[in-house]
Amino acid sequence: MNVTRTASAAFTAEFENEEELREEHRTNLSMGGLRLPTTEAVALNATLLVTLRGPGGGESFARATVVAILPDAIALAIDGDADEHLARLMTKPADDSSEESPEKKQNIWDRVRALSQMEKLLLAVKADRTERALLLQDNDPRVLLSLLRNPRLTVDEVARLTKSSFLNYQVADVIIKTGQWMSSLDVRLGLIHNAKTPPAFALRILPTLPESEVRSIARAGSNMALKTAALRQLQGR
Repeated sequence: MNVTRTASAAFTAEFENEEELREEHRTNLSMGGLRLPTTEAVALNATLLVTLRGPGGGESFARATVVAILPDAIALAIDGDADEHLARLMTKPADDSSEESPEKKQNIWDRVRALSQMEKLLLAVKADRTERALLLQDNDPRVLLSLLRNPRLTVDEVARLTKSSFLNYQVADVIIKTGQWMSSLDVRLGLIHNAKTPPAFALRILPTLPESEVRSIARAGSNMALKTAALRQLQGR
């Protein structure tokens, strides 16, 4: 299992193969637990957000509580149904042909760049990974909105979209109403730190963040209303 700390209270755990995933499910996940190999310092009873990623690219997201500190790992109590987590992790996303040669990627770039905005809107809902990577950089919020309708769009791509300077109310509204995307801390942080995110949305996201992130906003936030709300939230804890 490859484990990466993605924020102060968030980790990504990627299983290397199906055998490892099924063994972890048998020994821990099936009983509501997870052994997370890491040497990162985490407080006992801390609440974490964990992104689980299967060997085929399937993802599942869970809130977890640190129940024990082990010599080379932390033991977590995982929220959610264990069998549902396993089913999501065993899912293999549709082939997005992500291994194109540099020449082919350049050809795709030339083709996408030559499209009219209407053609980009039509492409966005069915684009493959390489095409989506290009369309995510488009300066038309309508293209970004169309990308959100693409069934192959990944959470990582949504997280990148939240940082776009071309984000608008409609794009942010679709993201914030989609539970699977909002379960990702990276998505929520992308939105709350994007100046284009409507203030009302940012204030809704604030209570869902780990305390360390709230403290960071209270200390160095650029939006005064959000900074004030973060201070009040800390004082109320």
